Amino acid sequence: MGELPPLFDKSIECLLCKQPATTKKIRSRFIKVSEYDTDFCPKYAEGTTNGLFYNIHVCPKCGFAFSKEFSKYFAPGTKEEISEKICSHWVPHSFSGERTINDAIQTYKLACYSAILKKEKHITIAGLYLRTAWLYRLKQNEEQEHRFMRLARREYEESFSIGDYTGTQVSEVRILYLLGELSRRIGELQAATKHFSMVLEKRKSAVETSIIQMARDRWADIKGEMPAH
Repeated sequence: MGELPPLFDKSIECLLCKQPATTKKIRSRFIKVSEYDTDFCPKYAEGTTNGLFYNIHVCPKCGFAFSKEFSKYFAPGTKEEISEKICSHWVPHSFSGERTINDAIQTYKLACYSAILKKEKHITIAGLYLRTAWLYRLKQNEEQEHRFMRLARREYEESFSIGDYTGTQVSEVRILYLLGELSRRIGELQAATKHFSMVLEKRKSAVETSIIQMARDRWADIKGEMPAH
């Protein structure tokens, strides 16, 4: 028996056009995260495959891009809009092979656009923007990283204000923490302080004690970054 390769083909069905396709997935044993950044960006161990590269499925036939977080429901009129704005311009091509970082960024941008046209939850769109920012961090493109962080923060704010994160894996404390950390990373320290203090107000009721501690640590970082008056 030869050694199993990290990637394997998985059959999928496009949420939009229902056509079958294949996409690459990573065997979980090959995903080795060595540590996480302060905004939960995973850093993969040297020589292992980056798990972020294969989260998005792109239909080779119609161009609709989606992740497992997308709902199967399409609001009235959204299919027609996607058809007009994505499918009619799509030149059939496939992302079903091994992906480079640029391929991965392209799939996330397609998924962001697909999610907006589909009227996905703000929490879902926020996650797509955040992961796109992480990929730009890998490329050391700070301008684009910050651009996508701002977009992610806006969507997390919307999600928090209408509560569309309820029933997902993202808790209220995590959203507040991310709002603080994304604000900190783009240099908006007042907004960061406000959100971290909201996290700390929930320390008695929060289950995710590690996030409370992270907020304390970031708060201390900001104190060090604040200009002295």
